[in-house]
Amino acid sequence: MGLAIALRKKFNGFSLDVAWEMQNELLVLFGHSGSGKSLTLQLIAGLMRPDAGFVRSGDSTYFYKQNRVWVPPQQRSFGFVAQDPALFPHFSVRHNIEYGATGFPKTDRRKQANQIMELFGIRELEHKRPGEISGGQKQRVALARALIRRPKMLLLDEPFSALDQPLRCSMRTFLLQLRKTFQVPIVLVTHDTAEARVLADRVVVYADGRVKRIGPPAEVFANSCETEQ
Repeated sequence: MGLAIALRKKFNGFSLDVAWEMQNELLVLFGHSGSGKSLTLQLIAGLMRPDAGFVRSGDSTYFYKQNRVWVPPQQRSFGFVAQDPALFPHFSVRHNIEYGATGFPKTDRRKQANQIMELFGIRELEHKRPGEISGGQKQRVALARALIRRPKMLLLDEPFSALDQPLRCSMRTFLLQLRKTFQVPIVLVTHDTAEARVLADRVVVYADGRVKRIGPPAEVFANSCETEQ
């Protein structure tokens, strides 16, 4: 299961015009802040409506301007995690995770939450609230909430950028483990070269709302000065 996009959007004076495809891999969108990476992720997730283009995954079309196809975000089988984990402060860890499976029968929600909390090593936190746990634990809860429905795609918008360096390294390793366990395609937004090198199967380099280059990390970063321009 992969993803194919062609998206155009004008927003607050900024013009985005990008197209790329991916398979079952971890694809990194890389570039400076303001290059259009996060906007692309929001358009894929359905949090904003593109001006033109399409979003397709397997046999499903989520947006196709020409045929007036528009699937709202809650009906897209994508998990989404941002830099701010956006946990409900008055919910327990368990309740936050189960919220990701809203619509499932209660017994199924509890069973899935139990399984994913064990997998993520956060079972002992289930009765705590977000204000009582660390930044890394919050991101694990956010990832668990995004994955509880077993989505077709995981979209990550700089989820580790607010963490300190040792914790970021730990979460990168954890993400690679998740990739092997769930075998779900992942699109990760980052402007951290080290993060892109460690995590990516392929890198899409953005600059000024356009795709500048696509390739494996070793190839893309072979001339780091050129990439940073």
